[in-house]
Amino acid sequence: MQEDPHISRLDRAFASLEGVSVGDAFGSLFFNLPEIVEPKIERRETPEGVWLFTDDTMMALSVYNMLRDQGAVLPDLLAADFAARYDNTRGYGPTMHGLLADIAVWPSRWRTLAGAQFGGRGSFGNGSAMRVAPIGAYFADDLGKVAEQAELSSITTHTNSEAIAGAVAVAVGAAIAASLSGGGRPGRAEFLSAVIAHVPDSEVRARLRLARDMDDGASVRHAVAVLGNGVGISAQDTVPFSLWCAGERLDSYEEALWLTVSGLGDRDTTCAIVGGVVACYTGADGIPAEWRRRREPLPDWR
Repeated sequence: MQEDPHISRLDRAFASLEGVSVGDAFGSLFFNLPEIVEPKIERRETPEGVWLFTDDTMMALSVYNMLRDQGAVLPDLLAADFAARYDNTRGYGPTMHGLLADIAVWPSRWRTLAGAQFGGRGSFGNGSAMRVAPIGAYFADDLGKVAEQAELSSITTHTNSEAIAGAVAVAVGAAIAASLSGGGRPGRAEFLSAVIAHVPDSEVRARLRLARDMDDGASVRHAVAVLGNGVGISAQDTVPFSLWCAGERLDSYEEALWLTVSGLGDRDTTCAIVGGVVACYTGADGIPAEWRRRREPLPDWR
């Protein structure tokens, strides 16, 4: 009997979700002053106990559920689900608290509410990029569909063209990683060139070209200086660095995450993005078993 394509696609999406959630929880462990966390990163030291995930995972869970139940992104339903699952203990960005509360009250007005952010420019934050990798995994056999679905997922909360470009870039990166899984690992320049081909003209795209053209052996400090590290919480200063890290260590989830967190910045989000992309290449089994065990259990509604 031929396997249901929805099931195989969902398996890929779940591996990416695992990558997002473990990366998110891992990155969250290192939010402290550089003089405190940098020695721990150098020693590769993680604390005992449960690793808690953040809003990055909560919203990725909604995306995964949408793919599971609908097989596509339906913005009306996704916006409502983001609002229904909102948990103010999970570290959502300042504007998301108000937006999701408003969508919960007026779910049919999500488009107007999201578009009104930042004086009508819409948000260009990194929130739509942090949750989108499972879409790339699910639609990995159709990059045009990946870009379309990534945009639909972004506009529920982030309507600015930079946020959309960031979401498309991450989703396409995840799709390319999934399509190459089990084969030869591409170099960083080759990987990023394939991503750039599908990203709309934007600052995100321009910085991805810088990430692609960076010298081999460039240090993470140099990458941060050129690309950013998410400290501005924008798509522009988060996605290019994250995809540089993914391209540098696409065949090793553990190495990719240590590289990413060493860049500091918005480290739960950069690690969530990198984890979601790299897990598409390595599969969920490529995530260290101890890390998966430490991450708090995903909620029952998943």
